[in-house]
Amino acid sequence: MVKTSITRVEPNKLVTKGYRQDELMGNVPYSHVIYLLLKGELPGKKEGKMIDTMLVSGIDHGLTPPTCLVARAIASSGVPLPTAVAGGLLSVGDWHGGAIENCMAILYDAVKRMKEESKSPEEMARILLGELKEKGKRMPGLGHRIHTDDPRTKRLFKLAKELEIAGDHVALLEAVKEHFEKKGKSLPINVDGALAGVACDMGFDHKLGKALFLLGRVGGLVAEAYEEMTRERPMRRMNIEEQEYDGPEERPLPEEYRE
Repeated sequence: MVKTSITRVEPNKLVTKGYRQDELMGNVPYSHVIYLLLKGELPGKKEGKMIDTMLVSGIDHGLTPPTCLVARAIASSGVPLPTAVAGGLLSVGDWHGGAIENCMAILYDAVKRMKEESKSPEEMARILLGELKEKGKRMPGLGHRIHTDDPRTKRLFKLAKELEIAGDHVALLEAVKEHFEKKGKSLPINVDGALAGVACDMGFDHKLGKALFLLGRVGGLVAEAYEEMTRERPMRRMNIEEQEYDGPEERPLPEEYRE
């Protein structure tokens, strides 16, 4: 007997986590249903806004990351769209998209210890980084090849604090960043680190770290692979140093989308 707690399938009826899919459709945003699938309950207003923000934060990063390059390279060979997108997703690993999961595991353990030992975030950050250094490891979720002040991190943390979602895990991560700054090192929290901190404060299992990245990035990969198939010549050479953006110029967000 195969059991599942996700969706019950009956003739003319689909019930996902207790809700009829046809009632979710048009009434509950896609990102909120993702939350339902992962957490088992629909999000509250604050959590719904946060999960939507989290998924959008990783939706695309141009031609710079492996996910996009792989998807486009595969798309250029004449395969179906799903094959190209799947190839891009398969390039997610410890060095690309995997930092969320690894960072979450470290934060969960460190915050647990912080509470048990009555340490401040600053004290725990010093202890944690010392232990990682002894093991020859680095703290994941810090630094970026392009951004010195990742705008996605700023937005995620700002909103998490406004919604009163940010807690001990975000605080510890910020203390880690400040610890490096006091030593004269600039290691900004990247989007993976920011997602990790917020996801921990929302109670997501650290094993879902890569999933949070995949769920956002898949939308961008569909667009990237489709563009490659419909406007570029087959099997072209791709050099990210020679890329040129020719899309719409920067424009203000329409009023109906503003808070």
